[in-house]
Amino acid sequence: MAIADSTERSQLSQITDHKPQVTCFMKNSGRPIGIFDSGLGGLTVFKELRALLPGEDLIYFGDTARVPYGTKSAEAVLAFSREITSFLLGKKIKFLIVACNTASSLALEEIRKLSPVPVLGVIEPGVEAALKAVSAGGRVLVIGTSATVNSRAYSRALAESGPGIAVTEKACPLFVPLVEEGWRSKPVAAITAREYLAPFRGKIDVLILGCTHYPLLRKVIARVMGPRTSIVDSARAAARGVRAGLAVRGLLNQARRGRSEFIVSDAPDRFAELALKLLKIKTGKVAVKRF
Repeated sequence: MAIADSTERSQLSQITDHKPQVTCFMKNSGRPIGIFDSGLGGLTVFKELRALLPGEDLIYFGDTARVPYGTKSAEAVLAFSREITSFLLGKKIKFLIVACNTASSLALEEIRKLSPVPVLGVIEPGVEAALKAVSAGGRVLVIGTSATVNSRAYSRALAESGPGIAVTEKACPLFVPLVEEGWRSKPVAAITAREYLAPFRGKIDVLILGCTHYPLLRKVIARVMGPRTSIVDSARAAARGVRAGLAVRGLLNQARRGRSEFIVSDAPDRFAELALKLLKIKTGKVAVKRF
């Protein structure tokens, strides 16, 4: 399968530029793809992957017992990420997606050291998508958790790839709890969005949703920002990066309909309820793994 475009080529280079992968792990294209997030936000990435790669088996882990990651220390996020990575590697995955911006900003390099399979975070795809949407001298606003914003991961990546772009980062820590409570359509979501973002209305060319929970608030955010601001999320770009990484290794599984497995660290029934309500994803029985 040919790599579709420059975005996929860039994502492929980001995957393959890191440490060599252990070949024995990669022989079987029938192995599943692992995805993890602090909660249900990473389901935005899962949904894009399922649409793009219908033949793949997907294992999703949501760390619902410890959500949100954005208020935790870097040391805690790193420890959580190590635990989940080890757990998913035990499932004999062939590819790992860190579908959490906080973990991507604070733990991605450590995860890559631990993993014998390719690992892709969501910051690199988000930056690539933003650079395609903004012109030279443009203004970019990154919104994310406090941990992601404090890491400056987006600012560094944008400065390296798109010099001359003016980048502002804004922490929006209440957005994740709003999504996890299923309150995206309640008045409090609009009030919170206005409080965070109204000062930027009409002043920003591209807004990056720097948290995989935030696409679930996209309509609310768009109303505050206005029609002149393009909104970028990394879920689709990340899915395309995974496809590119699998294709170059001959590991695409297209011969059948893929299976999906969902695992959380707490409250499986609530997770299944919100997955259906917010994303129309039917999870079936959700397993529990506590650390």
